[in-house]
Order: sequence, then structure tokens, then C-alpha cells
Amino acid sequence: MRFIEFNEIANTVERLCIEAAHELPEDVLGALEKAARTESNSSAKEIIESLIENAKLARDEKIPLCQDTGLTVVFVEQGTDVSIKAPDDNPYATLDDAINTGVANGYDKGYLRKSIVAEPLNERSNTNSNTPCVIHHQRVAGNKLKITVMTKGGGCENKSQFKMFNPTADKAEVIEWIVDVVKSAGANACPPFVVGVGIGGNFEVSCLLSKKALLRKIGERNSDGFYNQLEVELLEKINALNVGPQGMGGDTTALDCLVEFAPCHIASLPVAVNIECHSHRHKSAIL
Repeated sequence: MRFIEFNEIANTVERLCIEAAHELPEDVLGALEKAARTESNSSAKEIIESLIENAKLARDEKIPLCQDTGLTVVFVEQGTDVSIKAPDDNPYATLDDAINTGVANGYDKGYLRKSIVAEPLNERSNTNSNTPCVIHHQRVAGNKLKITVMTKGGGCENKSQFKMFNPTADKAEVIEWIVDVVKSAGANACPPFVVGVGIGGNFEVSCLLSKKALLRKIGERNSDGFYNQLEVELLEKINALNVGPQGMGGDTTALDCLVEFAPCHIASLPVAVNIECHSHRHKSAIL
């Protein structure tokens, strides 16, 4: 059994939060640069070029890509031969505790906006730490611990949707709904988007799949031939909407559409769409 220190995990998450806020991933920046070269609408091209400049300034000056530094979503893949060594002064501390400590420290030291309220409907008082974060934990084979931090802004997350289709629905019906979800997101969700789609599982699994889809690299097609082509068709139809960068029209409504799927009940066909803005912030580390 391999033990990883509590503080090593917390320090890693702290670093990932700050880096994610400042550094647009290379695949996303590359997709924007490609869009700037191919965009036929001059106003849209100018907007994309401004987004590229913003990304480079944020990286070089170590300032947030966007003032909304997001709700922190953490994906954890913990090897079966990995365990967490709690600190001596808190012997019952958990992996979740280490992650939340890292998030709180990262948002404090990085001077990132803290956007989490303690409860959703009544007083909505800010926790002043950007915690608790959302943690998705998976046990996998091996002796490594992989941590992926995604900082998800409210504007794009608010435009995400779920629908339970009849199992008799065909591909065209599902495509029409997904494209309509993207269209309804419009300028409010800060296009150009990265669109994550989850199909199958059940109510909660489809939504989780739609968010996990966003962790794939731009242009990395699904290995299944059917869903590979579904991604291509969806992206083509989404970019034909003429929503464009910041809703001003153009060829580039989305940089990509990524689909994940899972087995589901014979009576069900759940589909979820998770909208991500152009400031698609995520970073990973393996311990």
C-alpha cells in the first residue's frame, strides 16, 4: 500500500486551482486560434482574436481568465493501492478534507473570487472559501492518485439541461433537442462553447457523463464509431446556428461537442447537455 500525505494532496489542489484560473489549456487555445483563421464573419473573428489575447495576458500576468472563477469541480481517480496519510493533529482527516483544504487555500492565495453560498434558497451567505467543492471519486487499479480540477462558471452552467426521452426516440430527435439547448444558451453563456453531452445511465449518471465529456481534449473524438459521427454531426449543426462568439453571429458557436455514453434501462433514454464557455478551465496532476 502506498501512502500519500494529506498536505501533498492539499498543496496539489491549491496549485491546480490557481493554474486553472490563469492558464487556458493548450488544446482550447489552439482551437480558438484555428477558429480565428477560418472564421468568415469579420466581427466574430475580431472577438475570437480578443479572447486569444485575453488568454495570453492572463497566462503571462498571472491573472484570472474570467472574473467568475467558478465552482470548483474535482475529479479523483484513486488507485486501489493508494491510501491517504492523515496529519498527526487530525488523524481522521479524509481525502475530501484534503481537497477542500486545497481549494480554500488556492482561492485565498490566488486572490480568486469566492462564489459558493452555504445553502441555496434562504440566506445564501457566502462561505468565503469557495468550499465545499464538488468531488467525483472513482477507484481504479494501480498506485497513483489522479486529480483533475475544473473551475465551472455560473453563466454557462446555468444553461445546462437534462431531458428524459422516450426510449423510442431516434437520433434525429435527440440531435434536435441538443442543438436547441445550445441555441437557447445564446450569448448569456459566453460562446464559443465547448459542449459536453451525456447519453444513457440514469438521471444523475447522464449529467455526470456530460461534465466528464468536457475533460476530453478538443478534437478528440469518441472511440465508438456511432458516437464519433454523432459528435461531428452535432458540431456541424451547432455551428450552423449563427450564434457565434459572444452571440454576435458567425461560424464559431462551439469549439467542439464531446459525447460520452453509458448503458441504461430498457425503458429510459436520459440525455444531458453541459454547456462550457470559451474560458474552459481545467488542470490535472498525478501523484
